[in-house]
Amino acid sequence: MPMPPRSPRVPVPTAAGGPPPQRGRPRPSGRSPRPPVRRRKPRWAMRAVTALSVVVLASAGIGHAVLSGLDADIARVDAFKDMKNRPQAGHGMNVLLVGTDGRDRISEEERRKYRLGGAPCHCTDTIMIVHISEDRERASVVSLPRDSFAMTPAHTDTTTGEQHAGHPVKLNAAYAEGGPQLTIRTVENMTRVKIDHYVEVDFTSFMKTVDVLGGVRICTAQPLKDSYTGLDLPAGTHELTGGQALQYVRARHLDGAADLSRMRRQQRFLAALIDRATSSGILLNPIRFRDVTRAVLGSVRADKNFGTDEMLALGRAMRNFSPSSSEFMTVPVGQMGHVVKGVGSTLKWDPAGSERLFAALREDEPLAAHRPPPAEPAERVPVDPKQIRVQVENGTDTAGLGRRVDDALAATGFRTTRVPVNAVDRAVERTVVAYDPRWDRSAQSLAAALPGSELRPVTGQGATLKVIAGADFKQVRKVRPEEPPQEAGTVVRGDEVVCGKP
Repeated sequence: MPMPPRSPRVPVPTAAGGPPPQRGRPRPSGRSPRPPVRRRKPRWAMRAVTALSVVVLASAGIGHAVLSGLDADIARVDAFKDMKNRPQAGHGMNVLLVGTDGRDRISEEERRKYRLGGAPCHCTDTIMIVHISEDRERASVVSLPRDSFAMTPAHTDTTTGEQHAGHPVKLNAAYAEGGPQLTIRTVENMTRVKIDHYVEVDFTSFMKTVDVLGGVRICTAQPLKDSYTGLDLPAGTHELTGGQALQYVRARHLDGAADLSRMRRQQRFLAALIDRATSSGILLNPIRFRDVTRAVLGSVRADKNFGTDEMLALGRAMRNFSPSSSEFMTVPVGQMGHVVKGVGSTLKWDPAGSERLFAALREDEPLAAHRPPPAEPAERVPVDPKQIRVQVENGTDTAGLGRRVDDALAATGFRTTRVPVNAVDRAVERTVVAYDPRWDRSAQSLAAALPGSELRPVTGQGATLKVIAGADFKQVRKVRPEEPPQEAGTVVRGDEVVCGKP
């Protein structure tokens, strides 16, 4: 099978010592040429590969001597065999990452413990496009809902050998009918994004990866309990082992958002997993790196051309990659519950929003406008300030203090009344946050923005919180929600969804 045209390789100088010849399609004349790509050794490789084995392989840049033999541990699939009429190659590299059911490879004890009963569906449980930019400075991870309405191209059923014309399906069913090839063809037809590599992981490889990394730290502002998977996490920070992590990313009965909510947790977990891998020293220790990858490679499948050379070339190019360089997005949804005869309830993409998204991938552009990291990190709080209504009172004789506190809270995102008033008591020394006990989590979020303030419960006060500014007031601290908004079509950075440092 021919090498995908845009798989990255380390440039080799010409005999005359000049730069290597330019490869790939020329850029449009109206666009300025990109600066030469600086090849780097990675800190972060394939943020997309649910950080399963292949992710780790791509990130070390440690050379053939250490990686010798690891390539042979990866099961191969001829994912691009005889594929024709494919989209034009873009800039950067696109990896289709699929997570398959694979519960038939789990022990009986683990199946009972982690609620993996039932027959395997032989379909894709997770589908993501991972785009690595041409300059190796950015990774964009796009989740494709498994219930997306899709039209398959004509194909041969891998199970029965029967010839099928194109027909409607849920996206995850394409794998059951035609395996990796039909999945790739269906995704390419829907997105017009050319897939360069294919990586497939299952439950076994997922759990192994988490365990060999020593667990992954996850934060949740809300308790998470799902009777279907057995997930039961109180609000707070947790170190998840492989089986617990599997429950976390599989749960889809926690709220009304179902699969969309699950994809948000998968993206959050992906960021946390890479954060653990890059901060644990594994990527800097060649021997430990080799041992870890060997422990998980046995249950990964990849296309034939995704080998050691490609992993090393990608690794050398990505040495300085960081969580803030990654961005996550779910395809914008236009219609939920679109019923198709013979298929059931599907999910239709928003035509305009999804076209903008995939055009950005094709043109190697960021999914969202550049947002530099804040100069000073904001403290995470359990409730989004935009959901908290606040009345400010001036509890001192200092003229204008109420207005100053109101303005500062509003600038941080709180829904202040914008009409501060004077308090009855004008000799307040310590700033007070008065709240109805039913809104205690909102009160904690507001108090975090007012360092040193006193929390004062007031039964029957209602949903509006009250701030009585005291003589000790100095400034409002910036805060941000523990769970950033991640509706379908919303872009978030990796550093916005990992836990804050302990």
